[in-house]
Amino acid sequence: MITRARALSAELETEITPGFEALVFKASRGIEDIYELTYIRKDDTRFPAVVSVTALRDDDNTIIGYLLIGTDNTARKRVEAERAHLDQALKIKNIELEAARATADKANQAKSEFLSSMSHELRSPLNAILGFAQLMDSGAPHPTATQKANLEQILKGGWYLLELINEILDLALIESGKLSMSMEPISLSEVLLDCQTMIEPQAQKKGIQMHFPQFTSPCFVQADRTRVKQIVVNLLSNAIKYNRVSGSVEVTCQAAAHERMHISVRDTGDGLSALQLDQLFQPFNRLGQEDSSEEGTGIGLVVSKRLVELMGGSTGAHSTVGHGSEFWIELNPPAPTRWTWMPLLRPSPRRPMPKTTTRCARCCMWKTTRPIWNWWPN
Repeated sequence: MITRARALSAELETEITPGFEALVFKASRGIEDIYELTYIRKDDTRFPAVVSVTALRDDDNTIIGYLLIGTDNTARKRVEAERAHLDQALKIKNIELEAARATADKANQAKSEFLSSMSHELRSPLNAILGFAQLMDSGAPHPTATQKANLEQILKGGWYLLELINEILDLALIESGKLSMSMEPISLSEVLLDCQTMIEPQAQKKGIQMHFPQFTSPCFVQADRTRVKQIVVNLLSNAIKYNRVSGSVEVTCQAAAHERMHISVRDTGDGLSALQLDQLFQPFNRLGQEDSSEEGTGIGLVVSKRLVELMGGSTGAHSTVGHGSEFWIELNPPAPTRWTWMPLLRPSPRRPMPKTTTRCARCCMWKTTRPIWNWWPN
């Protein structure tokens, strides 16, 4: 009650005596008064209560008594205490998670920088090895059969290692957010023709028939031309490597939702199980092909997926065991062209051009005929 009197004195800026006056001070002046008190039971135990005090008045508005209602507030206090405890625990957990995220980001940045620097350090001497091996293979005198077989092993391993380094470098650049994209409208027919030219020798070597779409009208998407070729070549290369003997690969293009273009690569290989599809886009996971004769890095699909997402598209796969797989990407349509109209300025008669040129009023082209006036505003 003493605490109650002090709080009221500070709130109302008047001296209030502890006791009954403090209990009914607000109610006697017609002010709603609900506050908390601690009740004492007969066994001297205490419990919190919410007290509401209302003044009772007669017909002449004279106070004839007070109605005091006390409600046990133990349950609410317990809930508030539990909530405060949970809020504090959540705050601590958020701080821990933020610290863990910062640590993970720092470690990821360090990893990306390490991979990037190591990739550059490895690529330089590797290019020298490949160059010298090619010179030895094509030089005079020609290498013997044994030497040629050894050179082929050097070149095969070198190209595989270079591919691995390039893909690791791309993945590191993507994860670090430093990969730049040159987004522009590109022709799908031209890109697929380039990819067909690049991949045909590999398909012919394995006896795989390639089927590409025939475009009857121009088809454009908004993307990075180099990266789209990289993605499509990766999908085609996988479709050839993991195909059956004398199989086929079919490339299709069709319109999808939201004016996107759906590009799919379908093979006739062994297909993938549901478990393998769930692990499809995990880095360095070759889905059980680690011991096969086909070389691979296990990160080509991961890089392709990240590149498609950076270009605002999406990617996925469907597969049936024993019937083959279909990998697809969807790319956005070109951004609408914005035209800027400029006013045509009248020629100034005061500033003649020194050259004997004129401007054709119909086609806006310059012709060398006679002196004209400069096209600047007065």
